[in-house]
Amino acid sequence: MAEGDNRSSNLLAVETASLEEQLQGWGEVMLMADKVLRWERAWFPPAIMGVVSLLFLIIYYLDPSVLSGVSCFVMFLCLADYLVPILAPRIFGSNKWTTEQQQRFHEICSNLVKTRRRAVGWWKRLFSLKEEKPKMYFMTMIISLAAVAWVGQQVHNLLLTYLIVTFVLLLPGLNQHGIILKYIGMAKREINKLLK
Repeated sequence: MAEGDNRSSNLLAVETASLEEQLQGWGEVMLMADKVLRWERAWFPPAIMGVVSLLFLIIYYLDPSVLSGVSCFVMFLCLADYLVPILAPRIFGSNKWTTEQQQRFHEICSNLVKTRRRAVGWWKRLFSLKEEKPKMYFMTMIISLAAVAWVGQQVHNLLLTYLIVTFVLLLPGLNQHGIILKYIGMAKREINKLLK
């Protein structure tokens, strides 16, 4: 068992090092985004919500077609991929890169690799459920997809996307400050009260 854990740790270290190498030009930007997403300052959550709201108001006002929206989004990603590694050292100053920043960058990359592994693990579990219990898989997928389709029919697409993007961007800060655990604990207590 220890050999499997050691192999997994080594694989995690290799994947993290590979990701660090790929994202080296984005290091300063990732550190700044990490500070914002973890709410290191009190005004970061309202700033996140303001920027997301402004972006979605622009999208609502322009009302692009799906093809135009996807094209503009991919074009923005291509521009960022090209310009950020060039401009980031000039804006942030690469000579200021400290060991503390390098360690935080390593932690961010490690967390990204772990998140990707969790997503792949859930995906594999889903397919193992399909193999082991096909009826359970079928019923679960039909019910969950029908619920998602119903929600998608009841709520406007742009509003639903806005709510999802806002929640995903606020999630690291909610987690960092223990807000999620607090409300999960409250929900568990209420459920326990109802069951008694």
